[in-house]
Amino acid sequence: MATADKTRIAKASPVVEDDQGQLRARTGISREVVEEMSKIKGEPNWLREKRLKSYEIFERKPVPTWGVDLSSLDFDDLVLYSPPTAGRFDSWDDVPAEMKQTYEDLGIPQAEREHLAGVVGVWDNEPVYEGLKQQYKDLGILFCSTDTAVQEYPELVEQYFMTKCVPPQDNKFSALHGAIWSGGSFLYVPAGVKVDLPLQAYFRMEGQAEGTFEHTLIIAEEGSEVNYIEGCTAQTYSVNSMHSAVVEIFVKEGAKARYTTVQNWSKDVYNLNTKRAVVEAEGTVEWVGGSMGAKYVMLYPGSFLMGEGARADHLNVGVAGEGVHKDTGAKVVHLAPNTTSNILAKSISKDGGIMGYRGLVRMGHHSQGSKARVQCDGLMMDPISRSDTWPDIQIQNPHVTVAHEAVVGKISDEQLFYMQSRGFTEDEAAAMIVNGFIEPVTKGTAARVRRGTQPAHPTRDDRLHRLSSGRTIRRPARTEAS
Repeated sequence: MATADKTRIAKASPVVEDDQGQLRARTGISREVVEEMSKIKGEPNWLREKRLKSYEIFERKPVPTWGVDLSSLDFDDLVLYSPPTAGRFDSWDDVPAEMKQTYEDLGIPQAEREHLAGVVGVWDNEPVYEGLKQQYKDLGILFCSTDTAVQEYPELVEQYFMTKCVPPQDNKFSALHGAIWSGGSFLYVPAGVKVDLPLQAYFRMEGQAEGTFEHTLIIAEEGSEVNYIEGCTAQTYSVNSMHSAVVEIFVKEGAKARYTTVQNWSKDVYNLNTKRAVVEAEGTVEWVGGSMGAKYVMLYPGSFLMGEGARADHLNVGVAGEGVHKDTGAKVVHLAPNTTSNILAKSISKDGGIMGYRGLVRMGHHSQGSKARVQCDGLMMDPISRSDTWPDIQIQNPHVTVAHEAVVGKISDEQLFYMQSRGFTEDEAAAMIVNGFIEPVTKGTAARVRRGTQPAHPTRDDRLHRLSSGRTIRRPARTEAS
C-alpha cells in the first residue's frame, strides 16, 4: 500500500512557474498539456494513448446548450492540472501541516480512527494520504488513490477504467475528464468480502481558477458488500472554477455497493460530473447524494441493470440559493427481467435559486417483470425561486410497472402562522418544515445504515400533513414491494 517514500513523487514540470515560484501546468488544455501531464505522472503507454484519444473526442464534442448556462465557462482560463508539491503518506503525522490542519478541521483523521475502515485524501488533484486498516488489507481489499492503482494494479485499472461504464465519448465533460483526470480513489472488494465499516475519500479544491478531475473506480466482486463515502469542498474565490469528476461502479452478481457523497462547493464552482454503475444479476447499487453550494450543477447518476434481479436505489437532496442553478436527476436503464429501481429526489430552492430534476427511466426489450418508482418533490422557500421537472419514461416492454410522482410546493403564510401560533419564530418554523420535507431521505438512509433495509416511502397524506404542521408523523410508513 502507500508509503511516505519520497521517490514516489513524480518529477515536477520544467515548463511554467507561478508568482510564488511553484511549478504549474499551463492554463487551458492542449495535446501538449495532456502529454506533459502523462509524462510527469510516469504513466504506461495505454493510459497515455487513452488520454490523447479522449482529448480528440473533447475537441470534437460541443458544449451542451441544454440544462444550466455554460456560456461563461472558458477552459482557456482554467489551470486544469498542477504538478504535485507533496508526497503520498500513510500516516497523518507525515502530511504537510497546512493540509493536515484542513483535514483535522473537517474531523477526517478522527473519523478514520473511530468509524472508518480507510481514507484517501486528495488535495488539488493529487493524492496526499492513503490509509487502510490492516484487518481490511488482510481480507484482500484494495483502497488507494487511482494514481497509485495505475502503478500498482495496472491490469485491474486497464480492464475497467473508462471502458464499459463511462466511456470518454459519453459527453464533452467525460471526454475532458478522460484527457486530464488526476487523483481520485480506487476500491476493489474481493468476492464474498463484506466490509463492515465505510471507506471514505475526501477531495479538496484549494486554488482559484482551477479544474479538478478526480476519478473514482469501485469494483465490488461477486457476493461482496461495501459502503463508500465521498466528500468534496473548495475555498471561495471571485473567479470561476470547475469540478468534472467521473465515478464508475461495477457491482458483480449478488454484490451490494452504496455510494454516498456530500458536496459543499463554493459559489464559484461549475460542478459537471458523470457518475454511473453497471449492476449484474441480483446485485444492488445505492446512490445517496447531498448537493449544497456550487454555481452551476449538472449531475445525473445512472444505473444500468444488466442482470436479472438487479436493483438500483437513488436518493438525493439538493439546495439552490441565490445565483445558483442546479440541473440534476437520475437515470436507470432496465436491461434484464425482474429488475427494480427507486428514485427519490428532494429539492429546495430559495432566494431566487433554480432547482431542476431531469430523469430517465428506460425499460428495455427484455425487462419483463421489472418495476420502477420515481418520486420528485420540490420545495420553494419564496416567490422568486424556481423548481422544474423533466421526467423521461421509455417503455419497450409491456410487462413492466412504472410509477412517477412529482410535487412542487412552497411554504405558505398559513403554515408559518400556524407554527408561530405554537410559539416558534419564523426562522424556527421554516426550519422545521424543511426538516420534515427532507425526512423521508434522511430517515430512510439512517434506517438502511442501521439495518441494511430499503428506504421507506411515506404516503402522500403523511407528506402533506408533515408540510402543513411541521411535525413528524409517527404512524408506520408504507413500503413498496420489490
